[in-house]
Amino acid sequence: MSSKTGEKKNRSGSKSSSRCSVSITGRLTLLYTLTALGMLLISAVFLYWVLVSNLRREEHRILAEEIQELRIILRESPDRHGTLEQEVKWEGGFGKLRRNFTRIFDSGGETLFETPGMDKVVAPSQFPPPIETTENPGKGMKWRSDGGRPYFLMAAWGKLGHSGGKQWLLQVALDVSHEEALLAKYRRMVIVVLLLGTLFSAGAGIAVARRGMKPLEEITRAAQRTSITRLHGRITPTRWPRELAALATAFDDMLNRLEDSFTRLSQFSADLAHELRTPINNLIGESEVALSRNRTPDEYRQILGSSLEEYARLSRMAESLLFLARAESTEMRIERSPLDGLQEMEAVQEFYDAVAEEEGVGILCQGDAQLWADSILFRQTLSNLLSNALRYTPRNGQVLLSIKQMEDKWAEVTVSDSGSGIDPEHLPRLFDRFYHVDPARSRKTSGTGLGLAIVRSIMGLHGGTVTIQSEPGKGTTVTLRFPPLS
Repeated sequence: MSSKTGEKKNRSGSKSSSRCSVSITGRLTLLYTLTALGMLLISAVFLYWVLVSNLRREEHRILAEEIQELRIILRESPDRHGTLEQEVKWEGGFGKLRRNFTRIFDSGGETLFETPGMDKVVAPSQFPPPIETTENPGKGMKWRSDGGRPYFLMAAWGKLGHSGGKQWLLQVALDVSHEEALLAKYRRMVIVVLLLGTLFSAGAGIAVARRGMKPLEEITRAAQRTSITRLHGRITPTRWPRELAALATAFDDMLNRLEDSFTRLSQFSADLAHELRTPINNLIGESEVALSRNRTPDEYRQILGSSLEEYARLSRMAESLLFLARAESTEMRIERSPLDGLQEMEAVQEFYDAVAEEEGVGILCQGDAQLWADSILFRQTLSNLLSNALRYTPRNGQVLLSIKQMEDKWAEVTVSDSGSGIDPEHLPRLFDRFYHVDPARSRKTSGTGLGLAIVRSIMGLHGGTVTIQSEPGKGTTVTLRFPPLS
């Protein structure tokens, strides 16, 4: 019960996690929107900073120019108070959106000139300490009135005449409410632009992401249509992005491999059923004949001997299939060691000498080379090839086993016979399981049709290759190439 409950929890957890996961379209849209928002925000902050800097620079420049102009009037025209008074009143009435307020004190601290209404705007005590006559005006001090109106204040000493020792105090205030209102309006516009830009970026991101994901949707639909009975469908991408085209090509290649594997599996199942049916039918027939009437002990012994041959054939077939299954899995490992090629071939030849003598076929070994291979598997490979060669070589024929060392340090082993040869159309499928050259599948011998498939699997385990050349009426040559130890 607990294991089933855990499985149910795992399944429900996986379903809930899949429902909570964000789609690629959503992620791309979010990233695109955040990127666009970041760029808009950086641009807006930079432009706002530039605007504020320019406005402040302009405001400080106006204050400094007013101070410098008042200093010039005091220095060049110390007795022309009318000009000075006109300058103060004229500047105080300049414009409606931005106004300058000026106040002048004599050396005794008495107010000489003042812009009308300045006493109601800013008191003398609110100004910063004045700068000396030898100093150039710098930046003003920002100040807000009780009503919240912003001003920039600056105070400076002005020298009266060229040689006189008297100094008058100059106070200048600049109303910057218009600039503050401009900045506030700009901030509101920036917020609106950011909101609209974010919404537009989100919409554009969704449209772009969906358009970009259409090829994946086609791949998904193609995968959903794929089944064991429908492996022929292909995507064949055209005008797709390079990355998705590669994915679609890989998907088509996977379908090709799957279709080929299922075709081979179906053919293998049919061949296996055919190969098993023959010995089983033989066993059933012999058993029925044996049970049809009473038999003598010799007859029973003969029937049991015949059945034993069929059992042996089934046993060899099962062992061969198990070996092929292990060879094609990643679990099988071989131990390669240096072998004397000629010595190994002579050992296999010695085992088949009796069979060869009975068939009237000669076996010859030649060459001298060392190869890196598993001794048992190498002998099994030679046994399978030599068994086939003896089976299809006529009496007084010959089978030649040779080995030589190649220039690239690979060892090349060949098994050649002077048999009947094989038609060219059969060569590509000779290494398939249960494949027989006879189209009627008639069994002239006790072979299982797995020998060459085992040879190919063994060579694959060694990282080598196997090729076959044959010509009808002239014999067959099988070439094995073993790589050196890397």
